[in-house]
Amino acid sequence: MATIEKRGPYQFRAKIRKLGHKVITKTFNNRKDAEAWGRQVEAEFDRKGFLPADTAQRTTFRQAGERYQEEVFPRLACGGKMEKARIIRLIENFGELSLASLDSAHVAEFRDRRLKEGASPQTVKHDIGLLGRILKQCVIDWGIPLPKGIVTAHVRKPALPAGRDRRLRDGEEQKLLEAARASKSSEIESIVIIALETAARRSEIAAMRWEHIDLNRRTWHIPDTKTKVPRTAPLSSRAVEVLCALPRRLDGRVWKLKREDGITQAFDRLCKARVKSEGESKVVERFPNLRFHDLRHEATSRFFEKGLNIMEVAAVTGHKDLKMLKRYTHLRAEDLAAKLG
Repeated sequence: MATIEKRGPYQFRAKIRKLGHKVITKTFNNRKDAEAWGRQVEAEFDRKGFLPADTAQRTTFRQAGERYQEEVFPRLACGGKMEKARIIRLIENFGELSLASLDSAHVAEFRDRRLKEGASPQTVKHDIGLLGRILKQCVIDWGIPLPKGIVTAHVRKPALPAGRDRRLRDGEEQKLLEAARASKSSEIESIVIIALETAARRSEIAAMRWEHIDLNRRTWHIPDTKTKVPRTAPLSSRAVEVLCALPRRLDGRVWKLKREDGITQAFDRLCKARVKSEGESKVVERFPNLRFHDLRHEATSRFFEKGLNIMEVAAVTGHKDLKMLKRYTHLRAEDLAAKLG
C-alpha cells in the first residue's frame, strides 16, 4: 500500500516502495487523489510490473534529441555530421513537446509544412526517419515507454519521385575533362576520373589518404563509408595512372581540397559558364542538369556494361541494399539492343 505523507497545508506526497524498484513518489493537492494514484500504481505492479508512465510526460523531445546527439552520433559515420542539421530542425519543431504528447498529427503537420516550404520528399523522409530512430532509442535503450508508441510508424511518408537517370552523353566526358583542365582547380580533373573509375561517393573521395592506397595491388581501402561498413575498392589501370601522376602531400591526404563542398563547388564551375550578351552577364549551363553525384550513377552503370555481376558491382560501390543499387543503374537501351543481336 502507498504511504501518504503530508508535505504542507495543502500537499500530500504518495510514496511507493517495491523490492527491486526505485522508490516512486508523486505529490497531490489532496489526500484522496494521492491515495487513488497509489492504488492505481499498485495495480500496475500486480499486473505486469511497473514502468513509470510519467517518464515520457516528464521528458521533452529536446532532452531526448540532445541525448541522442551526445550518445549515438559519435557511433555514426563522420560523427553524425550528415544528421546534425536534421536533428537541429527536429528539435526546433518538436523540442518543447513531451514524449507522451508527441503524436502522429504533429509529425504529419511537420511533413506537410516542410514539403510546402520546398524541401524534397527524400529530405522529408530522412527527417521522419531520424525522428523514428530517436523514439526507438527511447523505448529500446533508455527504457522510456511511449504511451502512443513509435508515432512515425503511423504517418505516411512522402511519395518519392523517380530516381535521377542522368548519364554522360556522347562526347560529354571528353568535354568535361577539357573544361576541368582549363579550370582554376588543379585537382578537379583527377577527381572526376577517380569518380568515374570507382563509383565512390564524394565524401569518400574527399577523405582519400595515401596510406589506404596500394598501387601495386591496385586497391583503395575506404575505412569510413556512409553505410558504416569499410570496403576495399579495386582501382582500374586508368585510376592508377591518375594517382601515380599526383604529387605526394606531407599531410598524407591525396587532395588539397579538404572539404566535400569544395569538390561540389569546383565541379559546378565546370558545368556552368558566365558569358556576356548584349552588355549583360549571365550563367549558361555547359552540361545541363549534371551533378557530381551523377558520376556515381554513370560509373555504376558502366560496371554492369563491362559484364560485372550484381554482387561484384555491389562490392565495388558499397551498396548494401540491392534495391538502391538498381536506382543507381541506368543501362542504355541501345547497348542492350546490341547485346540482343
